[in-house]
Amino acid sequence: MQRCKTPHAVVTFHSTADAMAVQAAAGDGLPGRVIPVPSEISAGCGLAWSVPAEHRETLEQALAQRGLAFEAITVVELY
Repeated sequence: MQRCKTPHAVVTFHSTADAMAVQAAAGDGLPGRVIPVPSEISAGCGLAWSVPAEHRETLEQALAQRGLAFEAITVVELY
């Protein structure tokens, strides 16, 4: 069975501390997981947060509600 790429909302960060703060919030119902920054994106710290693109709005709301800092959100095709 061949894997297919699907759209993901990828959040990038200015610092590793910002990425780790988002990961710490994951236990509080924040969707997604930490990944290395995809090669299609240039970002500050090398870590990113990824969710399927259909969860982008939920993720944006969660980041805003928790006051979590991030650089940008980009939609990228990932495995």
